[in-house]
Amino acid sequence: MKSLEELKAIKAKMQDKVALRTSSGDIRIVVGMATCGIAAGARPVLNAFVEGVSEAGLGDTVTVTQTGCIGICQYEPVVEVYQKDKEKVTYVKMTAERAKEVLEKHIKGGSIVTEYTIGAAKI
Repeated sequence: MKSLEELKAIKAKMQDKVALRTSSGDIRIVVGMATCGIAAGARPVLNAFVEGVSEAGLGDTVTVTQTGCIGICQYEPVVEVYQKDKEKVTYVKMTAERAKEVLEKHIKGGSIVTEYTIGAAKI
């Protein structure tokens, strides 16, 4: 950084990402970011959701946040999607590519991607 303007530009750029993690939208995407989740690759999943929601302009209705241990470490990275008046959906073994697909089909399109849910996992 060489000037105050550069710092302000960085702040403005990051402000949208911070808002996605603190707003109170109709849909809440929660990524498990405990040690097991991070080790399994949860950070790129979280980033894919944050960037995808931001690029799609869904910040008013979708919140992306993180949590600690969800308790099903063998299925990490785990993502839970909460929607008003609907049952929680738990996605397991997520990747950044799968996150983009869930964003398109479930968050935007309203169709649960059942093959990535805990119900489809071989337990």
